[in-house]
Amino acid sequence: MKKNIGNTDKLIRLVLALVVAVLYFLNVISGTLAIVLGVFALVMVLTSLMNFCGLYAIFGCSTCKNEGKK
Repeated sequence: MKKNIGNTDKLIRLVLALVVAVLYFLNVISGTLAIVLGVFALVMVLTSLMNFCGLYAIFGCSTCKNEGKK
């Protein structure tokens, strides 16, 4: 897998996952919404840790800086 998530994108994904977790533990969200947002948050964390997003690969986008470019 080629890295296609940059540092800013990674930070945004982790912050969104953290917000969902805080909302859940403060009982702001519950039920089906909590499950859906929990899965969303888990996906955001996993893609951040792997530095790879499948949707980015399908659509051919990347938020990484190209280190080989001059």
